[in-house]
Amino acid sequence: MAQDPSRPRFVAGAIGPTNKTCSLSKEVEHPENRDIDFDTLKDSYFTQAKALYDGGVDIFLIETIFDTLNSKAAIFACTSLFEAPGYKRIPIMISGTIIGQSGRTLSGQTNEAFLTSVSHAKPFSVGLNCALGADQMRPFLERVSNWTDTYVSAYPNAGLPNAMGEYDESPEVMAVKIVEFAKSGLLNIVGGCCGTRPIHIKAFADSIKGIKPRAKITQNQTLVLSGLEPLVFSKDILFVNIGERCNVTGSRIFAKMVREGNYEGCVNVAKKQVEEGAQVLDINFDEGMIDGKDAIQKFIRLLSSDPDVSRVPLMIDSSDFAVIEAGLKEVQGKCIVNSISLKEGEEDFIKKARIIRSYGAAVVVMAFDEEGQAVMADHKFKICERSYNILTKQVGFPPEDIIFDPNVLTICTGMEEHAEYAIEFLKSIEMIKANLPFARVSGGLSNLSFSFRGKEAIRQAMHSAFLFHAIKKGMDMAIVNAGALPIYTDIEPSLLKLVEDAIFNRDPDATDKILHYAETHGAGAKKEEVIQEWRTKPVGERLTHALVKGIDLHINADVEEARHLFDHPLKVIEGPLMDGMNVVGDLFGSGKMFLPQVIKSARVMKKAVAYLLPFLEEIKRKNLLELGLPEDAEVSSGKILMATVKGDVHDIGKNIVGVVLGCNNYKVIDLGVMVPREVILDTAVRENVDIIGLSGLITPSLSEMVLVAKEMERRGLKIPLMVGGATTSRIHAAVKIAPCYSGFSCHVLDASKSVVVAGALLDKDLERRQNFIDDLKELYDEEREDYLLNKTELKFVSLAEARAKKYQIDFKSQEAPIKPQFVSSTKVFEDYPLEKLVPFFDWNPFFQVWQLRGKYPNRNYPNLFKDADVGEEAQKVFNDAQVMLKMIIEEKLLTAKGVIGFYPCSGEGEDVVVYTNDDRTEVLKTFYGIRQQAQNLDATKPYKALGDFVAPKDSGIKDYIGLFAVSSGFGAAELVKKYEDQNDDYSAILVKAIADRFAEAFAEVLHAEVRKTYWGYAPEEELNPAQLLKLKYRGIRPAPGYPTQPDHLEKQTMWDLMKVQESTGIVLTDSMAMVPAASVSGLYFANEQSSYFSVGKITREQLDDYAARKGADVEEVARMMPNVCEFCFD
Repeated sequence: MAQDPSRPRFVAGAIGPTNKTCSLSKEVEHPENRDIDFDTLKDSYFTQAKALYDGGVDIFLIETIFDTLNSKAAIFACTSLFEAPGYKRIPIMISGTIIGQSGRTLSGQTNEAFLTSVSHAKPFSVGLNCALGADQMRPFLERVSNWTDTYVSAYPNAGLPNAMGEYDESPEVMAVKIVEFAKSGLLNIVGGCCGTRPIHIKAFADSIKGIKPRAKITQNQTLVLSGLEPLVFSKDILFVNIGERCNVTGSRIFAKMVREGNYEGCVNVAKKQVEEGAQVLDINFDEGMIDGKDAIQKFIRLLSSDPDVSRVPLMIDSSDFAVIEAGLKEVQGKCIVNSISLKEGEEDFIKKARIIRSYGAAVVVMAFDEEGQAVMADHKFKICERSYNILTKQVGFPPEDIIFDPNVLTICTGMEEHAEYAIEFLKSIEMIKANLPFARVSGGLSNLSFSFRGKEAIRQAMHSAFLFHAIKKGMDMAIVNAGALPIYTDIEPSLLKLVEDAIFNRDPDATDKILHYAETHGAGAKKEEVIQEWRTKPVGERLTHALVKGIDLHINADVEEARHLFDHPLKVIEGPLMDGMNVVGDLFGSGKMFLPQVIKSARVMKKAVAYLLPFLEEIKRKNLLELGLPEDAEVSSGKILMATVKGDVHDIGKNIVGVVLGCNNYKVIDLGVMVPREVILDTAVRENVDIIGLSGLITPSLSEMVLVAKEMERRGLKIPLMVGGATTSRIHAAVKIAPCYSGFSCHVLDASKSVVVAGALLDKDLERRQNFIDDLKELYDEEREDYLLNKTELKFVSLAEARAKKYQIDFKSQEAPIKPQFVSSTKVFEDYPLEKLVPFFDWNPFFQVWQLRGKYPNRNYPNLFKDADVGEEAQKVFNDAQVMLKMIIEEKLLTAKGVIGFYPCSGEGEDVVVYTNDDRTEVLKTFYGIRQQAQNLDATKPYKALGDFVAPKDSGIKDYIGLFAVSSGFGAAELVKKYEDQNDDYSAILVKAIADRFAEAFAEVLHAEVRKTYWGYAPEEELNPAQLLKLKYRGIRPAPGYPTQPDHLEKQTMWDLMKVQESTGIVLTDSMAMVPAASVSGLYFANEQSSYFSVGKITREQLDDYAARKGADVEEVARMMPNVCEFCFD
């Protein structure tokens, strides 16, 4: 600068992101945890900012922002410094970092949401740096440039890192891209990040010399909020719904959940509000028995882990300002504070407003002053006007960030002075909008109808009618129960007149008339008798009714009648039957029908088609040419091959998908279970199928699906591939399957989605079809990139450290282990009485088979029957199950067999060594264990393995282990086939689901008998079935292939020890699946400190060690537990 004073130089003090994050948890199982809080980070930033300022920097550069809440802490620190004596404000530059091609920060915000969240800093410039090269950064930089009204900066990396982590892009190559940025008007400030050197910067400067900088744009002055995404109060948005149900003062259910610590339920309430149309979420924890600060902190942290909920902005609602500030410290987006007012005077009002502004929030101002709550419109406006002037002129609050709540007050109280309250509110809206530029108006609707508590239909009608008129006056938003509001035009006319008479005080008797209406039209009113007239309707309508209701009583007669109306029986299928099934599909897709109903509909459809088949065959034989059909003509929307992959015997889910697809006129070729990939692909080619669908339940199936995809690629196939099943996921499909197959592949969540995906893949509109494929591929690419970026954050301890910090049990201080009744031998159960098992059924998995999922508090059995959406259908399926159960037991259609065994053993590291007899001199077998290895954030937390729960040999303590294998599936296959031969898929699936319940109950009952008798370490145990299902007993029964021991291969050791196949007939497949499928097996541990845990991910070091101990092939072991070994082959 001394050499050339005409070109001033400035020093920017860089304030980086740190290696901590305020918005994210590093523990998936504990999303509410944080490794740093806002205040700690803010204080650290303050120290740094002060040192930089004292050192003479000209600008603060808050950069490489991956978590917006971190940057808000830095902004808070900088602005706090500027308020200190002697520290005048200097410019602040802000630069964020976009992760991959997602267009989002690591904490999930879009460019626009991020910029909105930091706008209160009034930055000199905003922009992007790091993570991306210039090519990848460009689209996101353009979005920044188009959004912000300040200067824009960019300093990209020198391309993307190569395989060695180095950056290859030369100054000349980068300069060409920077010139394009400048010529396109995207830039004011440019620089370089990772991989760039001074020679790069010189090349940029030389190249852009003379190019006109980007011109600032002018934004519309309007309220903009943000969650993960922005919410712009544009002219296109007529009204914004603020969800009211996450409020302990307004929702007894929510308050009860909070008091009970059921925050999962609280998050589901929030999710439902968003699903039902809430664009902002109001959250309030003002209740005497609740710690508001702790509750709001935990709840917001949990919300941030759910992207569907956290995409919307929050309204932090409390009468305790300390709770409000606690909430503000957890929100990365731009939220609303509800509320402040003048009731404590101007000094308190200004203080709180400045604090709110320092966090970047908008504010709700209530129409209160030192005299109290305003009632009349003139007083309401007077308070709002005074507040507006203070905020804009003294505090510096942007007027567009001010929201007035002129107090919605209760009408119909019986007091004459309250009768005009609604009218006064409507008047005040007009006054505010006319005189206070850019300010917004909100209100809480529930106050209006408080007189009618318990009469929800009346209340919601009042809210809808009042809102209709308030919006016309200029109301911008309101706190509402978004899903409960009826459409204004749908309100019953006589009720609408009554509530509007009350709102506008047109009838002094309006209250009494509304109460009378409620008594005669409410839940207790006499219902008119519904006369079923469907049998008198035209045959097409009768067929539709029969299909929708699943009634097959008259189906043959109705189909026969319909056949005579058409010149070809095929037209009965294509016409009325498919019309009916389209109704079924629409109802199912919209959530108005449920899976059991659809399967019953399928049964009716199959019977209808079966009736027509002889007529179709006869016509084919007589006049094929006249019909213009090939000999193998099929009427279908497409041909789909489905198979459960090799090694897996589970097919309930696959069968349901097949039925639903069949309902929607797809030709399904079901190859059954345990199908080798060669058979799948050979059949697919031979049958010229349109789609291949793979199903699997156990984790080895994931690896098999990958092998199928690789083989499809090797063969050069382009058939779309759909995968589904309990262990599958979209992220697995994106990361493991999609890279192996250049054709289209995707994960399908459930049966209803299979129809949607199949329809899109076979859409005859080729452009629309390609758009669907491209969109989904792009989504999978983004998810894969996010996953690969985020997985590096998972840290591991060495195997030696994990072993050093193993779970410690002081075996010598415990009572000596009880010796089982028999050791080194087994007891076989040939035909366990089924009737003894029924009281121990856990019915919840049964309903999950049918995809009948209730909502809190009716999520689980038996409350599920009360659920408004699925309760009725759940009751029907349950009733059908009782009939089936009775028949199975009375006719002995299923047989339950099992075996248990006990063996001397000792713990040895992760493993359990089993001895030939109680002399313990000869090793018989070893059960190998895997130790947790993912680094614990809590340094005191141990790393568990199953071997920790058994006394080591050198302790001198004689310990024991138990084994079991049970099945109730003997006879199931024959019964299923019987129903399938009758085209009765519903009953076939019912049999499988019930057999599974018998097997799980058998395992539970037998474990209880082991504890009390056969092993006898808990002889006094008296637990009812509900307590057993909640694991209230001592000991555990982990199963190989599950989180505590994820290696399915360990089942083989159990089969060898107890001769399971010989003694019971339960067979292990090559992939360790059990046949019959309704089977359960596992190990018994008796120690009082034994507990279930999840191994999680491990490193290659432990995989090699584990395989070496077993004497097994490393890749074969990894194939049996792919999720655990996810990072072992990087």
